[in-house]
Amino acid sequence: MEIRPIVSTLLRQRTGPLLVALQVAISLAILVNAIFVVQQRIAASQRPSGVADEENVGYIYVRPQQPYSHADNLASQVRELDAIRTVPGVVSVSWTNQMPMSRSGTSSSVRTVPELIANDPATPGFYYTQPGFLATMGLRLVEGRDLNDADVTDLVWENAGSKEGWPDVGIVTLALAKVLYPEATTYVGKPIYFGDGAPKPTRIIGVVETLQNSGAGVESGGYSVILPMRTSYPFSRYVIRAEPGKLDRVLADAREAIGKANSTPVLTGLRKVAEDRNNRYRNDRAMAWMLISICALLLLVTASGIVGITALRVAQRRKQIGVRRALGARWRDILRYFIVENVIITTGGIVAGLMLALALNRLLMAQAGMARLPLEYLAFGAAALWALGIAAVYGPASRAATISPAIATRTA
Repeated sequence: MEIRPIVSTLLRQRTGPLLVALQVAISLAILVNAIFVVQQRIAASQRPSGVADEENVGYIYVRPQQPYSHADNLASQVRELDAIRTVPGVVSVSWTNQMPMSRSGTSSSVRTVPELIANDPATPGFYYTQPGFLATMGLRLVEGRDLNDADVTDLVWENAGSKEGWPDVGIVTLALAKVLYPEATTYVGKPIYFGDGAPKPTRIIGVVETLQNSGAGVESGGYSVILPMRTSYPFSRYVIRAEPGKLDRVLADAREAIGKANSTPVLTGLRKVAEDRNNRYRNDRAMAWMLISICALLLLVTASGIVGITALRVAQRRKQIGVRRALGARWRDILRYFIVENVIITTGGIVAGLMLALALNRLLMAQAGMARLPLEYLAFGAAALWALGIAAVYGPASRAATISPAIATRTA
């Protein structure tokens, strides 16, 4: 088939084809960037938290209704831990100040030198806890050792600013270790400094594969520090690992056991790690579905535009189609003509759309911190629009190819 006559026809009657090409370009630019955002959001929501078998792990938040002294606070923690351990179905339990993805926790900037610097490398979440935390959470050590009783210090929280009582050792996540010491191959024994520039270092004794902090951000969610301490927080949080399938009952029984272990009333709240994951990424899932809906609507509108323009051009060329049929053009010849014409229009829109997609991606990179758009997304988007164009034009083109030569010439 000669391409030149088709191109000449398009140049003479270019308003409709230009509108379709523009529609294809805009759809492609939005489509590939939206799909990329959806993929990033879904990948972020599926990142491992570090907690093994999340469906079997939950925690209890306990707040006394009257203030405790430091000694009474620590005593209540021991008493409540012992009460929880007696609950049937409890595999292990540990005190901690925060949990992954909970949106409530403590963070601080860290660095590798004692002096304050302009831009600290990272701001990780700080887990204050005791031996047994790694086992309860199911964290995997990739280097060094776990916490032991000798590592634990007592910290009066009111004196936290002076650094008195802060532990000498700690555990960090692998992601944080790589940020702090990018050229190192081993991290145990290296110092980290945090806070307001106090010269006392904290030595790394272990590295866990991953542990998300409470914020679970895309870039810095894997930055966490685990410090061994007993501290007089105004509340307690007990993370519990239950036997498979028993978490709901275990949490309810543990709450009852805590109430009985205290002579004064306490406020308690129950939460499962799976609930924190669901709550943390609810907005990400909503955005993903919104973008998927927008993409579907764009494709529907683009397909409708192609169908409408093709139907209009068929109606305008009924006499031409009839003449070609009278001269021996077969059904597939007429069909191929309109498909080739649409491929030319769609290709022009795709070329413009690829450039527009890259420009939109650069804008998102600058304004929203989005990553660079991979080339495979552009290839997928182009293929999808080509396929959509062919599918959309097939119906009107096939009906045009069945027009009787006599009817076409008589009604033209």
